[in-house]
Amino acid sequence: MDINIKKIRNVLSKIKFKIGLDPKIEKTDDYEKYIPDSYKSVLIFYADFELAWAWRYSKALINNKKEVRKIALNERENASKIIELCELYNISITWATVGHLFLEECKNENEIVHPDIYRTKHFENDYWIYSDGDWFDDDPCSNYKDSPEWYCPDLIKKIMNSKVKHEIGCHTFSHIDCRDSICSKKVFDSEISECKRLAEQFNVNLESFVHPGHTIGNLDNLFKSGFTSYRTDYGNILGYPVKSLSGLWEIKGTMELAFRKKWSVDFNIKFYKKIVDRAIKNNSVCVFWFHPSFDITFLENILPELFSYLDKRKNEILVTTAGDYVKWLNRNDGI
Repeated sequence: MDINIKKIRNVLSKIKFKIGLDPKIEKTDDYEKYIPDSYKSVLIFYADFELAWAWRYSKALINNKKEVRKIALNERENASKIIELCELYNISITWATVGHLFLEECKNENEIVHPDIYRTKHFENDYWIYSDGDWFDDDPCSNYKDSPEWYCPDLIKKIMNSKVKHEIGCHTFSHIDCRDSICSKKVFDSEISECKRLAEQFNVNLESFVHPGHTIGNLDNLFKSGFTSYRTDYGNILGYPVKSLSGLWEIKGTMELAFRKKWSVDFNIKFYKKIVDRAIKNNSVCVFWFHPSFDITFLENILPELFSYLDKRKNEILVTTAGDYVKWLNRNDGI
């Protein structure tokens, strides 16, 4: 891209943010239906916890297994540091976890990997291209010690044993495209059933869902499987959840947490703090989401500042998990 075009886009993105167009702010006269008494706002953090599963069919990393492994191992290292930061500032996170990560090991059974999981057909979307072979071709059929980029029961236990109450959510078993046009009910149900089976072994009841790659679909099946909410990313929104026709609560994404390299570290910090300020001022629900594999600069220089700021304003903004927030919504909704 031309350098001048990049500069123009950088300036425009700052202008949109400064004049309040990004994120978009929804208005309502009855925000009390969405914000618990004594608070002015609610904030939910989602971590899309995926390791190598998110990147194996990435268009940006085709045939680059070395980089996929590097990203996954970096995510492992970052996740432990994030858990420590959460304990320091009492921040809860909803960890939208790929189900395969619960496994300590898996095996090739009669030349078939995970025979109980139905396969999606070949497809292409904005982020991935899956055009040949079997969906599980990259599964090492190994264990979390020898192939730590594909399994992490150790980290899941660390999250669950944290001094802070986190939530383990669901991100499908193998990071599939969930759109109805791509993913059949049979495929979706087999993935979710396996996720729930494995989670139960950890005494986890999966309730909160995040569609991989924002591929929204199979909502009726999701509700029938016992889930209560899903997150969307139809635009950066400071707003309010909506009860969908499926019976699920739609939790609208506000902003991805990432180091925006076009800006200085200081402006990145101001950017996220200002979003918190706007959420409080407008009595909105703020939903931050991130990939734990994010840039180390964000982890070391930006996230601690954001967490510290939230800790200072903890009497104004409730930081909670998606599951606990939906429980409150259902009580307030008379369910």
